[in-house]
Amino acid sequence: MRDALILGSICAYVAAMVAIGVWAARKIKNNHDFMLAGQRLGRLVLMGTLLATWTGAGTIMGRASFSYTYGPLASIFYSIGAPLGILIMYLFLAKRVREHSKYTVPELMQQRYGPSVRIVTAVAIVIAYSAIVSEQVRGLGYILHLTTGFPEGVAKIVGLVVVVFLAFSGGLISVAYTDALSALLITIGLVGAFVFVLVTLGGFGGLAERLPEDHMTWSGGLTPIQMLGYILPTLLLILGDQNMYQRFSAAQSPEVAKRSTVGFLAGDLLFYGAVIVISSGAAVLLPAIQPDTAVLRLSTDSLPVALGAIMLMAATAFIITTANSYLLSSAGNLVRDIYGSLSKKERGSRRELLLTRMTIVLLGAAAFVIGEFFPGVLEIQVFAYTMYGAVVTPSLLATFLWRRATAVGCIASMITGIVATVGWEFGLDKPFDWNSVLVALPLAVLALVVGSLLTTPRAPAEQSVPA
Repeated sequence: MRDALILGSICAYVAAMVAIGVWAARKIKNNHDFMLAGQRLGRLVLMGTLLATWTGAGTIMGRASFSYTYGPLASIFYSIGAPLGILIMYLFLAKRVREHSKYTVPELMQQRYGPSVRIVTAVAIVIAYSAIVSEQVRGLGYILHLTTGFPEGVAKIVGLVVVVFLAFSGGLISVAYTDALSALLITIGLVGAFVFVLVTLGGFGGLAERLPEDHMTWSGGLTPIQMLGYILPTLLLILGDQNMYQRFSAAQSPEVAKRSTVGFLAGDLLFYGAVIVISSGAAVLLPAIQPDTAVLRLSTDSLPVALGAIMLMAATAFIITTANSYLLSSAGNLVRDIYGSLSKKERGSRRELLLTRMTIVLLGAAAFVIGEFFPGVLEIQVFAYTMYGAVVTPSLLATFLWRRATAVGCIASMITGIVATVGWEFGLDKPFDWNSVLVALPLAVLALVVGSLLTTPRAPAEQSVPA
């Protein structure tokens, strides 16, 4: 009976999301509506979609895996990257991004550096975002496997179909409104599970007493350099994340974009804190389970049935909305930045919309394949965030902050970042157990600086530097 109630709740939620997707599809008239929701998003909806997009399987499973494995104190350090990045967005980026209102980050880069940078940036983003989508598909597969008993492979395929349909049908309009609904549901589920864990274990003191001794250290057994290797990818991704930039571009005004980051920051702190406590509680209540599934198994095995159902609906919400967003975003890169730059064919608005939708299907299949090369969600998360943060973010931030940066420096930086990340992860198999960001980021920044200083910037008449 318990499993049936939980499964029924998840199915009802997914059905509601599909209905919103169908409704949103009727409002799509062109690619502007599909990619930027017609720039109609108000502060509350924008805040909800920022929060739900950022908080996906990387939080409910990747962060949960870290907390379950290393403890709550180490997780506080691990989680510091996102709040710091959101604060920087509020102070320097959100308003500027809305003023330029570009569909994609490569378009923004081209505006500053010229067309040569656009394709390289788009390729890096597609690789990183495909890995992030694979992270979400694996997470949704875990949920369906636990609640239906389907084999994990079958469950992942079912999850992939749901994700692709929602991104395919309604674009950013459906994603934004399902995100707003999901943010509310996520808040209820996380707060309820947070209270249950603390009551069951006797508060923070009871939780601390029952955790293993090494879980109550600020390092969790990691060296400082290893901990830095977990913090940096999140900070770098959020500072340059195309999804964040697209949502700011979809705001009703620059001021709405800036103000939305305040609620985004508050929600992020609430969610991260709750996940840390819930996952640490799972380490006490459910020892020796797969760390990726800490929050999910607590929901199916320990929480009251109603709260467990809400929690799994919330986890589903995390994952589906994030996957939709990254699929939609990377499809825009392929159609607008790569195909659009290489093809001489005239693209009408409806043709561009059709190409974007077909690309979503192809990218969904590619993401499924990529996920098979990683052992768990945390590993996918760190690789994907590094692929974006170390490759794209340095050159993107230079667009706003360093007028001396050149196209040659940017291209050198991105190629260096890609080679260093892939080589360290797969060629060298992570020596010293260091995450690749520790190598890829310094090399990418060095290439950006050296390449820029050795070449001449574009003339002012040839570029439009973001103010």
